[in-house]
Amino acid sequence: MEEPLCCCEYVDRRGERNHLAACCCDCEDLDEGCERWLTCRSLPPGALGRIADTVADRLRVPWFAGAVKINVSLVPPLLLLPVFLHVAALHFLLGLVVLTSLPVVVLWYYYLTHRRKERTLFFLSLGLFSLGYMYYVFLQEVVPRGHVGFSQVLALTCGLVLMLAALSRAKRDPGYLPTPASDQRLPDKGVRGSSNGLHGIAVSGAAGSRAVNGEAKGYARMSAGEPASAKKDWCAKCQLVRPARAGHCRLCGRCVRRLDHHCVWINSCVGEQNHQAFILALSFFMLTSVYGITLTLHTVCRGRTPFVALFYCPGAYSDYSSALSFTCVWYCAIVTAGMGYILLIQLLNISYNVTEREARLALRDNTGRRLLGGLVIDTGQYNRGFLCNWGHFLSLGSSPPQRSAEDIV
Repeated sequence: MEEPLCCCEYVDRRGERNHLAACCCDCEDLDEGCERWLTCRSLPPGALGRIADTVADRLRVPWFAGAVKINVSLVPPLLLLPVFLHVAALHFLLGLVVLTSLPVVVLWYYYLTHRRKERTLFFLSLGLFSLGYMYYVFLQEVVPRGHVGFSQVLALTCGLVLMLAALSRAKRDPGYLPTPASDQRLPDKGVRGSSNGLHGIAVSGAAGSRAVNGEAKGYARMSAGEPASAKKDWCAKCQLVRPARAGHCRLCGRCVRRLDHHCVWINSCVGEQNHQAFILALSFFMLTSVYGITLTLHTVCRGRTPFVALFYCPGAYSDYSSALSFTCVWYCAIVTAGMGYILLIQLLNISYNVTEREARLALRDNTGRRLLGGLVIDTGQYNRGFLCNWGHFLSLGSSPPQRSAEDIV
């Protein structure tokens, strides 16, 4: 019987037992890379990738049942955000440079991971740590000045807790379609379509109608609230028939009912089951953030309205505490503006009963109408009016997908 792992031991990616004390040993790729760098020679193809994989595998912390692996993408926000904000608080020009470059770096990393089709915890870590650090600065630098009452701190804390609760709900199952077993999958023969869900399927005769059974067959049916003309898709990657408005997420590798988009800020898809919680989390974030910004500006820039104080606050850099608070306010304002734009687009899409995925496909195929200056794309397929569209959204996830009598038999 194999001995249990101690707190500093782990099983590496090659299946071998290893120890944290040997994290710098037996790394031929790293040794070769250092040697080539010192001798000004280029690295062989794939060497950087192997080095990165080795470092990521050995980055662990001691734990009871063995060393736990740390996701590398979690580390940069925890280390860099406080450093950048403290540097930005030293001088007005430094603050301008840092607060301008931060969004650029985040967008660059987003497009980098999006192009590589990689999932990352960087954005979720950045969002959660930003919330925690802003709350910490508020309690340490703003509240002690005596201009914020207990009830105001309590209201801000409640907003933060409600937002985190909604975020936790949004992180759950977005409505993944169950992947059928290998013996239940539709045969490729006689099936047209592609994994991106742009074309319908054609299954001939009664044999085709019986090819899907069990869970997959249930999702091949349309729910009662969907138009009769809605098309059903065959996903070649998940090997199942998707109901109308479902889509395949290339990052999660799963099909999702009523797929809206894959949100990097929650590291999950937004679909039928968690769309309401996603909107609720965004709304609580906006309210809490705006309220926190207002309280901080009223404290740091006395006698000025929040909007004026955001652009003109002469005493903001008179002491380091005020400068750090003012820098954090601007950081929150930039993030809030970005999240506010996302929330606005979401609310408009709900009002026209269109998802982000449907809007992108409509733009690509030139089948949608640009409305409100291009903020929303109306496909016209599911739009039933403002009230009906919102009623449909509020009823999402209230009942499981309906199956026909043939499925039950």
